[in-house]
Amino acid sequence: MNPNDTKKGPPFTGPDFLCIGAQKAGTGWLYEQLRSHPDFWMPPVKELHYFDRVWRSPRISATEKQRGALKNDRDERDKTFLSDFEILSGRPDIDLAGYASLFRAKGNLFSGDITPGYSTLPEEMIERIVRHFVGLKVIFLARDPVERAWSHLSMWVRHGRLDAFDANDLDQVTKHLSRPEVMLRSHPSRIVARWRRYVGPEFFRIYFFDDLKREPKQLRRSIIEFLGGDPSKSSGHLPPDYDAKAKQKRLELPARTRAHVARFFESELRASAEELGGAAQDWPGRYGF
Repeated sequence: MNPNDTKKGPPFTGPDFLCIGAQKAGTGWLYEQLRSHPDFWMPPVKELHYFDRVWRSPRISATEKQRGALKNDRDERDKTFLSDFEILSGRPDIDLAGYASLFRAKGNLFSGDITPGYSTLPEEMIERIVRHFVGLKVIFLARDPVERAWSHLSMWVRHGRLDAFDANDLDQVTKHLSRPEVMLRSHPSRIVARWRRYVGPEFFRIYFFDDLKREPKQLRRSIIEFLGGDPSKSSGHLPPDYDAKAKQKRLELPARTRAHVARFFESELRASAEELGGAAQDWPGRYGF
C-alpha cells in the first residue's frame, strides 16, 4: 500500500509540499511566485538542501547564503526559521520531526521546500520522507534534457565552478555533459519513475518549463490550485512572467553542438516522452528523432 493513499492522524504540521526540481527548470520562478502569494508562507531561503547534502558530504550548518538572508529578513518568522534551521543542520542525522517543526511559522498558510537537489535522492530517503509526511504533495518541473544540461553548464561557467570552454569543441562538451552532477539531473524519466514508486498519483504533479515559456499565467494557476491556494488571488501581485534571471549571461549553444548534445541525450529524450508525457512528447521531434 502506498503511504500516501490515505491521510489519517492529527492535522498536518510540516511542509505541505516539496518541489524536487529540476535544476534550471523554473524552480526560482516558482519560489518567487509562491512567496508573493497571500495563501503561502515560504522559507526565507529558497533551497534548504536538508535531505540531499547528507548523501554527498558531512552535515553542515547554515550556508553563507542562509546567513546572508538573516541580514535581509522580512519578519521575525524568517529569523526564527533560519536560527532553528542552523541548529537542525548542525545535527549529524536526519531529524524529520525537527524538519517539520521549521514550518510552524506558516500558521494557516501553505508552505513547502523548493530544493532541486531532492531529485537526486536515493529511494530509501524518498520512502522515509513520504512515510513520515503523509499527504505531502510533490512537484517536479521538467525541462528538455538538452536545454537543461546546457543551462547547467552555463551556470557553472557564470559562477566560476567551470572554466569557460569552447562550445564548438565536441569532445570537451561531451566531457562536461558526462560529469556526475550533470548526469544525475539530466534524466527526468528516471527521477520521475523513482519518486512515483513512493508518491501516489493524486499527490504528484509534473509541470513543464515549456509551459513556463508559453503560458506562465496558466502554469502558475495550475500549480497554485494543486497546492491548495486560490489562483485568483495572484492578480495584482508578481507578474506571472517575472524572470529575476533574465539578464544573466548565458553560454551560446551553436547549432552543431546542439545537435551533438541531442544525440548524447537521445535515449533519455525518448524515455522522457514515454514516462512524463505532456510537453515531453514533443522533445524528441524537435531534434529530428
